[in-house]
Amino acid sequence: MVILITGITSGFGRAMAERLCADGHRVYGTHRKATDLLPGVTYIRADAQRAEDCEAAVKQVLDTEGRIDVFINNAGMGIGGPLEFSSLEDAERQMDVNWMGMVRFLHSVLPAMRAQGGGKIICFSSIGGLMGLPFQGLYSASKFAIEGYCEALRLETKAFGIQVVVIEPGDFATAFTAQRKSVADPAAYEVYTSYAKSLASIEKDETTGLKPEFLARKISRIVRMRRPRYHYIISTLEQRLSVTLKKILPPSWFAAILGSYYKL
Repeated sequence: MVILITGITSGFGRAMAERLCADGHRVYGTHRKATDLLPGVTYIRADAQRAEDCEAAVKQVLDTEGRIDVFINNAGMGIGGPLEFSSLEDAERQMDVNWMGMVRFLHSVLPAMRAQGGGKIICFSSIGGLMGLPFQGLYSASKFAIEGYCEALRLETKAFGIQVVVIEPGDFATAFTAQRKSVADPAAYEVYTSYAKSLASIEKDETTGLKPEFLARKISRIVRMRRPRYHYIISTLEQRLSVTLKKILPPSWFAAILGSYYKL
């Protein structure tokens, strides 16, 4: 199969590209400044914030292969901190990269898949797209947007043979933690006294989390499935349980549990 993955420089993207290439697929991946290139993968320089880059990347794959069987929207970034102290520019950038970046690519991918009679779209959300996480509000908002968009997209494109799958990872040990931009204003720590402890807890969960290769193996299986489920939570049992608890507990109870976990 011909597969296009966004954001393959590191983390999930790199692990998926390596695994899917080993599976025998023809893998294309977008990047902004990749240096350690994987053999067998075709790299395409593209910035998800530039519509012309997204369009050109899709066109390059179509011109070469004539089709895209699987599109995996993985590119993203995180901005953390108290929402009150998060700048409007940060809010715009968070949504522009994580949500609008996906929309820009799909604007070119969807017509191609419809014309070829089908395809598979795999979009990365997060457990943070299923619940608002404290001091990660901008990130959660961007992932909630992906959830809503994909829910509608799934219904709209079903008649064309296009399958939409949403991936909701929990905490993984990737470069995401080091690359996250966090509010550093001393006033944020003074006003929100739990911010420092919460941030330390978040970073510990991530750095001791699952390996991206674990997720890549799951994606490999989903790519091969004829009828995949709509969404997959890929995380520890504890984190999957938190999603279940949110569904069944009164909101005030779940908020108390989440607040306690994040030391609020």
